[in-house]
Amino acid sequence: MEPKMLRIRGARMHNLKNIDVDLPRNAMVVFTGLSGSGKSTLAFDTLYAEGQRRYVESLSTYARQFLGQMNKPDVDSLEGLSPAVSIEQKTTSKNPRSTVGT
Repeated sequence: MEPKMLRIRGARMHNLKNIDVDLPRNAMVVFTGLSGSGKSTLAFDTLYAEGQRRYVESLSTYARQFLGQMNKPDVDSLEGLSPAVSIEQKTTSKNPRSTVGT
């Protein structure tokens, strides 16, 4: 049975100081807070990095040689995380009016 929560224990990356977080799975989660409070570190350097690392580990040795290695995040435990993939958006046009604001 699939776990209902994603559990992070002892995250110590950049400005995260040994935090514990429980996040619901299959729900939209928003990280808010002051600048420098660790929102991006938690989302990208911890959750995404570990999900990507787990995905790459599941590939064959041949496929792994074409992908960059990601370091394991500094956490005591991370449970309930699925493999993760991200898509990078690039513009092919040099026209400044053809960009999407984020």
